[in-house]
Amino acid sequence: MGLSPYTTVMHQGIYEQEIRRSRFIASVFPIESERAAVEAIEAKRKEHWKATHNCFAYIVGEHQAIQKASDDGEPSGTAGVPILEVLKKQGLRDVLVVVTRYFGGIKLGAGGLIRAYAHTTSGGLSSAEIIRQIPSDLWRVTVDYHVSGALDNLLRESHYLVKDVHYTERVSFDVYARHEERDAFTAWMTDRTNGRAVLEKIAETYLQKKVPKTFDK
Repeated sequence: MGLSPYTTVMHQGIYEQEIRRSRFIASVFPIESERAAVEAIEAKRKEHWKATHNCFAYIVGEHQAIQKASDDGEPSGTAGVPILEVLKKQGLRDVLVVVTRYFGGIKLGAGGLIRAYAHTTSGGLSSAEIIRQIPSDLWRVTVDYHVSGALDNLLRESHYLVKDVHYTERVSFDVYARHEERDAFTAWMTDRTNGRAVLEKIAETYLQKKVPKTFDK
């Protein structure tokens, strides 16, 4: 079974805001397992041990198989679930968000808490950059030196992404092409080189495509 597309975050992110004197800090992590999520949560709890709450939610695995959330002492359903709902609405997986709250002395009420945790989560995701992971093939295209210059220009003018170029007895280009473009890519390459290129698929991997930001600060 081949790779499946999915949406996640590119890197860790931090977003902080103050709401009625309370500090809300979203810490976002790309994660590959539930164990990684647990370790990151514990690390945040140690970092913010003076905080009133360290609430969290995470989604891990294909088809968003593992989903967990915690209110960490906030009224039931006002923290962990809003964080989780933001992740689900974005269709994310392999992501953990910890929202730390330092209570400022003014109660927000259930509705205010839900909005605060959801908004802070959205800010954290924006800082971590949401991406679409697109299943792709990595091809090695090998040609003679006298063909390589023209092929290099063709590739760089195309929408295909060149990862590396290797210069040995011949010239090899490592090129990404989406799974659904497999036949089109090989036909295009054969046509452009008059059949003089040797094509070898060397890996199945992912290409990252940034998802446009929609968070309004």
